[in-house]
Parts: sequence; C-alpha cells; structure tokens
Amino acid sequence: MPVPVPQKKSSPIHQYAVYSNLAIEMGVIIALGVFGGVKLDKLLNVSPLCTILGSLAGIALALYLIIRSSLKSSKKSKNEQKVTD
Repeated sequence: MPVPVPQKKSSPIHQYAVYSNLAIEMGVIIALGVFGGVKLDKLLNVSPLCTILGSLAGIALALYLIIRSSLKSSKKSKNEQKVTD
C-alpha cells in the first residue's frame, strides 16, 4: 500500500488568489442577479419586484458558494493535518 506523501502547504499568495477569486465571483453573481432583475422588470413592467428577487437570489447563491468553498477547504486542511501527524 503506498504511503501518502505530505503536500506542501499553500503559499500566502495562493491563499490570497483563492479568496480574491471568491470575492470576484460573489460580486459578479450578485451583479448578474440585479442586472437580470432589472431586465425582467422592464420586460414584465413590474417595477422593483424582479430586481429585489434577483438581488436576493444572487446573494443567496453567492453565500452558498462561499459556504461550500469554506467547507471544502476546512476538510482539505483537516486531511493535510492528519497526513503530517
């Protein structure tokens, strides 16, 4: 059975890139929700309803992605910690 090789810990630059990517994704998702809501408001002629719903849906999706990413990274760090122990 192969012995697991400990991986290098990620550098601060790599961590910065991961978290800045999360921030950009969050902003883009929320902006797309608002943009889609505004377009639907103009199309359906229901002034703020779709904009509010689109922005709330964008926020919910962005929070879901952040929670999923943080859970994945915490599992990864726990696995790395088990390998080094």
